[in-house]
Amino acid sequence: MAEAAFHTWRAGPFDLALGRPLVMGILNVTPDSFSDGGAHDRIDLAIEHARRMLDEGADIIDVGGESTRPGAAEVSLEQEIERVLPVLSQLTTMGVPVSVDTRHVEVAEACVEAGACIINDVSGFRDEAMVKLAARHDVGVVIMHMLGEPGTMQADPVYTDVVAEVGEFLDSSVMSLTAAGVSRQRICIDPGIGFGKTLEHNLQLLRGIDEFATRGFPVLIGASRKRMIGEALGIDDPGDRLEGSLAVAAWSVTHGARIIRAHDVRETVRVVRMTARIASN
Repeated sequence: MAEAAFHTWRAGPFDLALGRPLVMGILNVTPDSFSDGGAHDRIDLAIEHARRMLDEGADIIDVGGESTRPGAAEVSLEQEIERVLPVLSQLTTMGVPVSVDTRHVEVAEACVEAGACIINDVSGFRDEAMVKLAARHDVGVVIMHMLGEPGTMQADPVYTDVVAEVGEFLDSSVMSLTAAGVSRQRICIDPGIGFGKTLEHNLQLLRGIDEFATRGFPVLIGASRKRMIGEALGIDDPGDRLEGSLAVAAWSVTHGARIIRAHDVRETVRVVRMTARIASN
């Protein structure tokens, strides 16, 4: 297993220990997410699912109110806030780390004020207003790489060297955040599996996790049930991609990832903990 150059990820009141890999449970409160759209779009169903993921070992709950699947249409800011805020507000009273998955500063600000301790920005803090928001609040940040926008990102993604180019983007975003006053201890990086990449691009990024980990920030990998797994294994149904998702999780923690974002929390927790145990000295 790649040697981690960090021990904790600071996220608001939480110092998340990285001695073992963490699992971030996915809570989509959307009607149209690629895998579980509509399954948790009522407050009671969302809270029930979050409790189940926590019981199964999730370390963080990541709440999203806008589908970012390839080709997804934007929703209004009001609609995204209306979906996310009631669920997130209840979760933050439970004393667990809650992340908001959004690319809109207005949504992120409302959620941070309601108690979210992590901003998971799928657009990688390209918006200066999002950078300023992160600098004003003592929250963790996830910088994710995405080529373009969800509606167009899979049209024809082209890179000369995907690992190098994604790394350059992440480095640039880190510089913007730290220049604004965000401490390095609050930053996590995510190469953005499936966000403007072909299957081969995604495989190259997974092979390059060690390189991302050498930057000194915890690396988050979110490949759970994604199209790349379906393409690699010939599986159309996202709900039938568990084994492929677990294989990616095991590979990722072996090569230095410290956070795995997952739909199937119980299985992912068992796999990453067992993989870490095998690799420990």
